[in-house]
Amino acid sequence: MQNNTSQKTEKIKLDFRESKYATGRRKKSIAKVWVKKGSGNIHVNGLKMNEYFKRPVHQIIVNRPLEISQVSSNYDVKCSVSGGGLSGQAGAIILGISKALIAHDENLKKNLKKDKLTTRDSRVVERKKYGHRKARRSFQFSKR
Repeated sequence: MQNNTSQKTEKIKLDFRESKYATGRRKKSIAKVWVKKGSGNIHVNGLKMNEYFKRPVHQIIVNRPLEISQVSSNYDVKCSVSGGGLSGQAGAIILGISKALIAHDENLKKNLKKDKLTTRDSRVVERKKYGHRKARRSFQFSKR
């Protein structure tokens, strides 16, 4: 008797010999991205992008650099991403894809730079200060 309740998706081995590499970072996430000429497939950590990022918002975010440069069906993307949450990982992948596309074709830089996809978003979580409950939250002040 087979148990169909625990279906695992198999990781796909991809051949990316003739590809360009770039690294993207956002919050605590680091994405290693390889881009090569292909049919528009995006794989994240060995899974298809739709399986890794379940929320449509993250899927739209990851596709953004390809759609802005109008090459979404011309390139295959392979990402290896670690650290942080899904939003940070999606942001890291954006930067990696943008850098790798520019390495492939310098003419795409103008459109990607106009939409600010070539710069790292440096906003990170502010550290907690001593004597406070959170980073900025202080204790309630009592006059008497």
